[in-house]
Amino acid sequence: MLSTLSATYGFAPSTSVLPTASRASAVRMETPADLEVLAKKLNPVVGFWDPLGLATLEIDDSNEAGIGFLRHAEIKHGRVAMAAFVGYIVQSNGIHFPWASTLSGTTYADIAAAGSPPAQWDAVPTNAKWQIFFLIAGLELWSECAMDTHYMKGGKPGAFPSFEPIRKEIGHPTLDLFDPFGLSKNKTPEQKERGLLIELNNGRLAQIGIMAFVSEAKVPGAVPGLAGLNIAQYTGEVMAPWGPADTSVLYVKEMLAAAPFPIS
Repeated sequence: MLSTLSATYGFAPSTSVLPTASRASAVRMETPADLEVLAKKLNPVVGFWDPLGLATLEIDDSNEAGIGFLRHAEIKHGRVAMAAFVGYIVQSNGIHFPWASTLSGTTYADIAAAGSPPAQWDAVPTNAKWQIFFLIAGLELWSECAMDTHYMKGGKPGAFPSFEPIRKEIGHPTLDLFDPFGLSKNKTPEQKERGLLIELNNGRLAQIGIMAFVSEAKVPGAVPGLAGLNIAQYTGEVMAPWGPADTSVLYVKEMLAAAPFPIS
């Protein structure tokens, strides 16, 4: 269901999936017609299917801006989901770094011993969680403010701006977040288009996969396809960023005291 719904706002339409030399000067906004073409390329069996009318979303009275927003959101969620899917498997098998994770002496082994990946997140010290959240906020701020043309105004959805302006000032970060080793710059336009389409399909599958892991951990037997894989059960709240060890954070104690959502 998630995969087919997301077909309505894919990674990039066939008419603009390839970068141009003068993108900023020749901005081309994307339309539902572009999404129809893309949906058939991504999944010829399902094709274009938009029961929720997402392709007609308007932001600031602009359907093109709405499409740009949704496509960028899907790309971002797909990339995060791919990392989360691999990370869940790695953590479930007890694989971790051999050194300390904090100055206070907490080691990755201590965190891994907490159990399932969601339980391991709960075991991360509060200050370390704050660092992670601030890093995410910084990346989000940079991605929104440093691009030449915003993805809701004709910019390329999914592109993350280079850190070169910061690097010129302080020498860091050494590598960019997007294509850090420059592997795609010498690829042909056809190879780039194919790679982008593969990434989007993989991202969709990863979103289903990570949610399947989390669902099975929370409600054993909820995902028949994972039966027999011994997915470690998790009794906490999978959607809460803070856990029992984070009561120093404002309102977390009250959140934990609230009745959990019923599971049917």
